[in-house]
Amino acid sequence: MTVLIILAVLLIALLVIVPLIERSKTRFSQEDIAKLSRWVLPLLVILVLAQLFVNVF
Repeated sequence: MTVLIILAVLLIALLVIVPLIERSKTRFSQEDIAKLSRWVLPLLVILVLAQLFVNVF
């Protein structure tokens, strides 16, 4: 039953958030996307290391 509630909440959130994002006038240039993409991999590595540290110790 809990799984169905979680799925229902996620579906409702998806149905609400996607139209809001599509209507948004915010557009990113290729330079902005390149700047942000440089940060993604290092932050993911830090996240994985932090989770590894928490779960091991």
